[in-house]
Amino acid sequence: MAYAMSEDDFEAAVVRALEEIPAQLRAVMDNVAIFVEDRYRPLPHEDPETVLLGLYDGTPLTERDFGWAAGALPDRIIVYKDAILEICDTEEDVVEEIGITVVHEVAHHFGIDDATLHDLGWG
Repeated sequence: MAYAMSEDDFEAAVVRALEEIPAQLRAVMDNVAIFVEDRYRPLPHEDPETVLLGLYDGTPLTERDFGWAAGALPDRIIVYKDAILEICDTEEDVVEEIGITVVHEVAHHFGIDDATLHDLGWG
């Protein structure tokens, strides 16, 4: 059964998850913005039933070159509220899943791929 949580409480949990990332890593995050949206909308070439808990949309730090920043829009990390709430039964479950999702997407910002994240237990 899905857990109900207000948008404000959910966003506060995302902020707390970001604050739990070590300060040394937060300090080197570059040109990235965090968003909360209700639900991922699959692209035309994707399975219409695709469900994501989070998404990193940008150029990982490991792929940026000297001229990259000229006019670049911020990378985006999106956390999908409804998808997370649907798989959680308690507030503790929600907070834990938000934390895992935030770490997963921030790791993509640092150039860590899905296979490595799964191997590390952050899949």
